[in-house]
Amino acid sequence: MKFIRPLLLVAITLCFVTKSFSQKGNIRITNSINIGGGITQFNIDTDNFETKSAQGFLAGTAAIVDLPHKFYNMSFGLQLSENHIEILGRPSLISSEEAYIDYKIFAAQFALLMHIKVIPKHFTIDIGPMLQYNSRLEFDDKGQDDYYIANYTNLSAKDITSISQFNFNGAVGASVGINNFKFKAQYIYGFTNILNKIENQSLDFSGGDSRFKGNQNMLVLGAIVMF
Repeated sequence: MKFIRPLLLVAITLCFVTKSFSQKGNIRITNSINIGGGITQFNIDTDNFETKSAQGFLAGTAAIVDLPHKFYNMSFGLQLSENHIEILGRPSLISSEEAYIDYKIFAAQFALLMHIKVIPKHFTIDIGPMLQYNSRLEFDDKGQDDYYIANYTNLSAKDITSISQFNFNGAVGASVGINNFKFKAQYIYGFTNILNKIENQSLDFSGGDSRFKGNQNMLVLGAIVMF
């Protein structure tokens, strides 16, 4: 996935809102931008597969509206991530040996967050909705593309790569630090069924459940710098 162009577009747009002031009531409203990154722990909660979470990485930027007369600030931002997940499978159709298949997934997440000021300028609780566009599941190890999925008789590792690419998430987290530098922890949960597209394909689901349901979850640990 090539996310360079949308990231540059958002970054350039945010540069135009670096500082602004409100004259009404002599209340100063300051806009700023932040740039940050971190590590991710990604998984899909599902009864169809046996999964294991794995680490990835994330980078992003956001525009923040500082509202000194409110108990919260608001931000709109974009996060780009490469995430990894392991799904149990077997090397061949008739093999009794099992091994985890390594997949990766790229995602662009557009978030509108409220930052509740627990300790103004130092500690906030961050919560809000998130719209996500993601890639299909891709093989981290090309040598595993002929594997088969555990719990199914004839479902190959390639059959489950076409997951739903538009998803709606909720995010909750916290940021703590000094004025221009903060550590960030965020938990993201997918409200939509990311495996829904698999069910709509003409595949052999013998040996397992033909109804597919899965909700992604992602833990992010990182840091942000504000300008």
